[in-house]
Amino acid sequence: MRILIIEDEPKAAAFVKKGLSESGFIVDVAENGEDGLARVLNLDYDLVILDAMLPYKDGWTVLAEMRQRQRSTRVLFLTARGAVQDRVKGLELGADDYLVKPYEFTELLARVRALLRRRDERRPEVLQIADLRIDLLGHKAYRGDVRLDLAPKEFALLSLLARRQGEVLSRLVISEQVWDMNFDSDSNVVDVAIRRLRRKVDDPAPVKLIHTVRGMGYVIEARER
Repeated sequence: MRILIIEDEPKAAAFVKKGLSESGFIVDVAENGEDGLARVLNLDYDLVILDAMLPYKDGWTVLAEMRQRQRSTRVLFLTARGAVQDRVKGLELGADDYLVKPYEFTELLARVRALLRRRDERRPEVLQIADLRIDLLGHKAYRGDVRLDLAPKEFALLSLLARRQGEVLSRLVISEQVWDMNFDSDSNVVDVAIRRLRRKVDDPAPVKLIHTVRGMGYVIEARER
C-alpha cells in the first residue's frame, strides 16, 4: 500500500517515512501543499498523512480541493494544531482521522492500519493467486500453508505484482513504485530483487508464478501448462 506524507519539516517527514517504510508501506513525501495536492490528483494513494500548516497551500485547502475533485483517498491530519476548533474543522472538511503532535509512532501506525482496514470493497485486504495468499494489512504472505519470510521491500514488490496480476510491469514502474527512484538502465536492483523473491516464492513450489517477459519486464500470474 502506498502512503503520501505532506509535511514541510524534513526531519518530521523523514521520521514518519522511515517508520512506515520499515512497516512495509511504500511512502512518498511532498514538502508543500501545492506539490502534495498535485500528487494526490495524479497518483493512486491509499492514504494521505497531512500537516495543517504548509507552504503555498495549507492542509485545510489541500483537503478541501481533494474532496471538491471527488478524491476519496483517506486522510489523516498529523499536526501541532490541537485546538478543538482545528480538529472539528479538519473532520468537517472530510478528514478521516486527526492526530496531534507530539505523538507516539506506535499510535500513528495503529491509526494508519485502522484507516486502511476501512477501505472500500474494490481493494481487498487479501490477494490470492493460485496457492499464494497475501495479507496486505498484516504484511504476511503464504505459499500454501507455509508463511514466506519476506523483507519489507520484498513484500512491497510481491504486493505490487499481485495487485496488478496479469499485467507486465516494466523495471521503470517497479523501481518507481517500490524504491521511489528513477530507473537507471545500468542498475540491476530490480532483477536482483526479483531473483531473491523467486527463490522464496517459486523455488519451493511446483507451480511458478513470477514470470519474465523478455524486453518488457515481469508479471505474476498462474499459467496453465
